[in-house]
Amino acid sequence: MSTQQCNDNDPLPRSQAPADACDSHMHIYDRRFLADNASGANFPEHATVTDYIAVQHRTGTQRTVVVTPRNFGTDNSVTLDAIQQLGRDRTRGVAVLTPDVTDQQLAALHDGGIRGIRFTLYTPAHAAVTFEMVEPLAQRIAELGWHVQLHWTAAQIVEHQAMLARLPSTIVFDHLARLPMPDGTSHPAFDIVHDLADSGRVWVKLSGPYLDSAAGIEKDYADIASTAHAWINALPERLVWGSDWPHSTESRKPDDVRLFDLLGVWTGDDAIRDRILVENAAALYDFSGPAA
Repeated sequence: MSTQQCNDNDPLPRSQAPADACDSHMHIYDRRFLADNASGANFPEHATVTDYIAVQHRTGTQRTVVVTPRNFGTDNSVTLDAIQQLGRDRTRGVAVLTPDVTDQQLAALHDGGIRGIRFTLYTPAHAAVTFEMVEPLAQRIAELGWHVQLHWTAAQIVEHQAMLARLPSTIVFDHLARLPMPDGTSHPAFDIVHDLADSGRVWVKLSGPYLDSAAGIEKDYADIASTAHAWINALPERLVWGSDWPHSTESRKPDDVRLFDLLGVWTGDDAIRDRILVENAAALYDFSGPAA
């Protein structure tokens, strides 16, 4: 369902979102910020801040983490603008940067609401960053209290295990750590992330279940449930949930309310669900006080 189709008759979540619930992973696509020399191919439409607010009204989430999508390279203007539009008190951002970023630019990004940097390397040939950039940037942003957010395949997690152990900053693994089916938690990447979590610096996003599901949208990505349960059992205090709106990888867009409801199905416990949505997100993204 595209956001412009949302209306008062659309279904609402089975369980109401708690106050200050956070959608910890979404993207804004606004052509105003697309560079003149950038390709507009495969650019999601109807994915502006206005469109996302309609999604918030349906899910009941109040806080948001905007992640710069790859279409914008290392220009984070679209994310900084979205933070301002959605409200600086209730919105944070994750930027894409390269090592030539200056200390002054990092300070300005922090003031603008940025709290992490993302390395989308599951298809490195099209990435704005490289694996070689992770460690030097992690050293610099650790001083700001930021995290590195990694959208890597499970195989890449295994390949770069030694580097991950050296990183001084908090680490956030995107999309359930991209454990492939049917391996799921039997994949070596699960144990690597789980062992790293003993440091207290590792988080996992419960998001993007469709990315590794064979069951697909018709079965609500049921094969991913065992992976979600494993992370919930292992790291209940260091999980966050994200919609991954506007689902740019998917030709059939999932209903955001059904995705929100999946978190409740996975946890089977309102207290754990609410902790993931509120307290965990507040700790990771530096939210304080109730959303205005």
